[in-house]
Amino acid sequence: MARVGRRSRRPVTLLVASAVVVLALAGPLAFLVVQASGVGWGPIAHLLFRSLTASLLWNTVRLSVVVTALCAIIGTLCAYLVERTDLPGRRLWGALLVVPFAIPDFVVGFGWTSIDPGVTGYWGAVLVMTLAVYPLVYLPVAAALRGADPGLEEVARSLGLGRLARFWRVTVGQARRAILGGCLLVTLVILAEYGAFEILGYQTFTTEIFSEYSVGFDLAAASALSLVLVGLSLVALVFQNLVRERHGARVARGAARRHAPQHLGRATAVALLGVVALVVAALGVPVGATLYWMTRGTSSALTGDSLVGAGLTTAAYAAAAGLLATVMALPIALLVVRHPSRLRSALSQSTLLILAVPGVVIALALSSFTEQHLGGIGYQSAPLLVLAYALMFFPLALVGVRASVAQAPRALEEVAGSLGLSRARVFVRVTLPLVAPGLAAAFCLVFLSVVTELTATLILIPTGAQTLATQFWAYQQNLAYGQAAPFALAMMVVAAVPAYLLGRFFDRLPTQRASVLDPRVLS
Repeated sequence: MARVGRRSRRPVTLLVASAVVVLALAGPLAFLVVQASGVGWGPIAHLLFRSLTASLLWNTVRLSVVVTALCAIIGTLCAYLVERTDLPGRRLWGALLVVPFAIPDFVVGFGWTSIDPGVTGYWGAVLVMTLAVYPLVYLPVAAALRGADPGLEEVARSLGLGRLARFWRVTVGQARRAILGGCLLVTLVILAEYGAFEILGYQTFTTEIFSEYSVGFDLAAASALSLVLVGLSLVALVFQNLVRERHGARVARGAARRHAPQHLGRATAVALLGVVALVVAALGVPVGATLYWMTRGTSSALTGDSLVGAGLTTAAYAAAAGLLATVMALPIALLVVRHPSRLRSALSQSTLLILAVPGVVIALALSSFTEQHLGGIGYQSAPLLVLAYALMFFPLALVGVRASVAQAPRALEEVAGSLGLSRARVFVRVTLPLVAPGLAAAFCLVFLSVVTELTATLILIPTGAQTLATQFWAYQQNLAYGQAAPFALAMMVVAAVPAYLLGRFFDRLPTQRASVLDPRVLS
């Protein structure tokens, strides 16, 4: 009876904590609505239905669709080659295919445009963004294939299905949820990207929004365009849910045994050449270009403690934001997993929308709030910048935390409660140790994202402080590639450790029940 009573009580603490977090996340969206509605429907309608807006919509949508499709193909094929075949050196390639995740999108764009100025416009954006974000699909698909039931492919082979038929009907079917989850994140990242598109000279909603804010000082126009961007992300989220529900997949893992690698045979040379080309394009070009410009440039960028200071500042902001976002995600994850309902699941999914809100919008929403309601207290301070980071990348933290909570056996918590432990002691002694790997993964995801964040940092960074991204951007904008290169390389180094830890986390997923980027953890 004690156990029933314990489970039947409303989780008041979780509800209150989750409500506070959701209100904080809703703040930037409310800011958009207030700013856009302040000028009336007439001017907003004129803005939204002008030819420039139609051009921005076309540029943004076609780029998102093409890059997402390419990432789905590349990420899935690479995961299949590494996890299911006898590709020579597949473990080495598996590690190298993850490393581009640690390279900022705008550094990839810098690498390509600095050595080939012709890499611009639409096709340049397709190339750069595909190379920069395909790991978002590769990582969860590799984890899904590594832990999938091998019996299905064996049955398909015994029924006479060829290699291509088995790959499409069985392998892709087993990884479909992971593919959809990765594709959703790819789409949201593209919608909110700014730095790479600015370097490539490709105009999207985000570049126009930043221009309206920083050049035209037109908050209403930029807010209206931002609402369109949020609407696009909502469409992507709904579409992903519809596809997932229509094409359900078997997710049982079956017997815990290793897959026998499939022999590539004559296709070995082609597969190896493709993987090598991908690694060279995604990793070799930006790293090589950075090293090239470092040798060609002067040492002025290293004067005094500028590089070390910017690196330490970046790491400190990223660590603080990673910790804050992970702590914010914990109550919502516990509420949705331990006390599920349709409303709470919908609430969890709605937090994904913040990923598509440009960083400049979040920054201005927070600065406006501090000026109008706090008398300017906290404006351009480190805590306000860290809060902006935590809000921007909260969905990444929630995905990791919720996956771990879903994997943690609830029976252990119930046993601890039946032994007389309070909820607080059960949480500290049982729940936290069980979800620790996911908390670490969530921290790393946010840390990586903060290291490469640019637009919000340009607005909210405290006076006199600099991050690696802002220093790189200042030199790159002035075409001082030799001075920008050391900061680009430093960003890669700072991001390398959490990227490695993320790779190790995904390597452990066969013994767990859910993938960190599996959309099931958001539903």
